[in-house]
Amino acid sequence: QVQLVESGGGLVQPGGSLRLSCAASGFTLDYYAIGWFRQALGKEREGISCINRSTYYADSLKGRFTISRDNAKNTVYLQMNSLKPEDTAVYYCAAANGCDSDYHRYDYWGQGTQVTVSS
Repeated sequence: QVQLVESGGGLVQPGGSLRLSCAASGFTLDYYAIGWFRQALGKEREGISCINRSTYYADSLKGRFTISRDNAKNTVYLQMNSLKPEDTAVYYCAAANGCDSDYHRYDYWGQGTQVTVSS
């Protein structure tokens, strides 16, 4: 059974950091492009970053977020630094054949993890 499970979300103060994890089961992450998306309340789902043989970032997030992969753990991470209140959203990871900013291109999705940035 193909499954993606996100973890690592929570409440953090502005300027703080979180590391999200996306653990896969039922398939090997290294064979897929893994994207991170987020969706704030009342807003469209937004592409943040993606990793396959290269890494890609939304222009607005470059320098604050870093995506990485640990093939031994079949897990992809999203390190988020200098968090801002506008980063508050549900964060999702998803798998596709190639990186794409269009979330419709992704075949498998996790359940999401809430990130709240607030003082």
